[in-house]
Amino acid sequence: MIDIKGKWVLVTGSARGIGRLMSLELAKRGANLILHSRDTSHTKTLENEVRALGCECVSVACDLSDGSDVLRMLSELEEYDIDIVYNNAGYQVTYRAGVYDTPYEDYDLSFRINTTAPMLICYNLFPKMLKRGFGRIINTTSGIDKEPQQGPYSAAKAALEKVTRDLATLIKDEDIVLTLTDPGWCRTDLGGPNAPNAPESAVAGCMAPGIVSKISSGMIVHSQDYPGKTAEEIAKILEG
Repeated sequence: MIDIKGKWVLVTGSARGIGRLMSLELAKRGANLILHSRDTSHTKTLENEVRALGCECVSVACDLSDGSDVLRMLSELEEYDIDIVYNNAGYQVTYRAGVYDTPYEDYDLSFRINTTAPMLICYNLFPKMLKRGFGRIINTTSGIDKEPQQGPYSAAKAALEKVTRDLATLIKDEDIVLTLTDPGWCRTDLGGPNAPNAPESAVAGCMAPGIVSKISSGMIVHSQDYPGKTAEEIAKILEG
């Protein structure tokens, strides 16, 4: 495992749910946080909690559905050497019982937030990590399968998996990990109140790829496969 104390970590979708919980756990381990949300007012309380743990912290606002806004955010973050990225933010457009009524807009919005935005972040930060010889990027996918009512969301996540695995082939001998996590179906704003898993159950598994010393890039870590384990324990398992 790596020591993340003092490293800069970007967490998208950090205002609530798994992103918020993960940000606090990262801060407890000494990481400096860049907290993303649609409005910096959404992360003010979290920002104070992170600073109370002795870590540096900044908040950044960005509408991930707007590619130009994603690029603007990345430009603002140029001053930071970002070591670890958790592309945690996601958006479930809707559950359409009338599958055949699914409009173009569902696919357009879902792909912009769930595929294009995280990949723009990857394309901006990955080359810098390659140059420095260190970095961790963790993209969040979904295990949703054979549910046509959620076609736009599952398709966008499947696309994210594909481009993540493809990009991972560019890693040679650098100390870089580019991988995916699947938190499982959790009771978040996205997952809804009927989900079987508490968001806390996904945190360790989602965090673990960011603290491993080295694993095969492009793999998917399924958080719910490691009940009751800490991020450090899961990282050791992943490292083999």
